[in-house]
Amino acid sequence: MIKKTYKAFIILILSLLVLASCGPEEVPNARNWPVGNFKAADQENKPFTKKDLRGKVWVANFIFTNCTTVCPPMTANMAKLQQELKKEKLTDVQLVSFSIDPEIDSPSVMKSYAKKFNADHSKWHFLTGYSQSFIEKFSADSFHLLVKKPQNEDQVIHGTEFALVDEEGKVIQMYKGNTDFPLEELIKHIKILRKN
Repeated sequence: MIKKTYKAFIILILSLLVLASCGPEEVPNARNWPVGNFKAADQENKPFTKKDLRGKVWVANFIFTNCTTVCPPMTANMAKLQQELKKEKLTDVQLVSFSIDPEIDSPSVMKSYAKKFNADHSKWHFLTGYSQSFIEKFSADSFHLLVKKPQNEDQVIHGTEFALVDEEGKVIQMYKGNTDFPLEELIKHIKILRKN
C-alpha cells in the first residue's frame, strides 16, 4: 500500500513537472516597466507615437548624432541587430532610436545619420521633434535611464542600454548597448516574446 502511494506520488510530481515545462517560456527577470506616451517626428518628419508600435515587439535606444564616444558603436550594434532580425526572419520587430539632443537632431539630420548605418526605415525609426526636458523625463520614467544635457555643452550625458519592449508597451529587459553587446541573448528574448 505504501509502495503504491509512493509510486502515485512520484507519477504526480513528474506529471506536474512536464506540465510546467510546457507553459510559455518567459524572459528571465522581466522588468515590466510601462512605457509612457510620446509624440515625435521620424526621420521623414512624419508624426510617430507610441500607438505606431502597438501590438509589436520593439527595441529602443537613446542616441544623438553629435556624440563623439558611445553613440556610433551603439548605433552600429543596432545595425547588427537589424541584420540579425532579417536573417532570423523576425521581420515584424521594430527598432527605435530616440534622439536625446532634439534641438540639434532635426529629422533631416537624423535621416543623414541613419544612412551611415544602412537603416531600413520600414523597421528602424529615428525619432526627434520633442523638447529636451521631455526626453530627459521620458527616458528616466519609462526606461530608468539618465539623460542630461549640461548647459553650454554639446555632449549629452546618457545611459547606453538597449531596451526590449513587449507588445503591451512594457520594458521587459535591458541590455548593454555599447561594449559587450549581447546580440544572441537579445534575439533569444525577442523570440520568447513573439511566441507568447
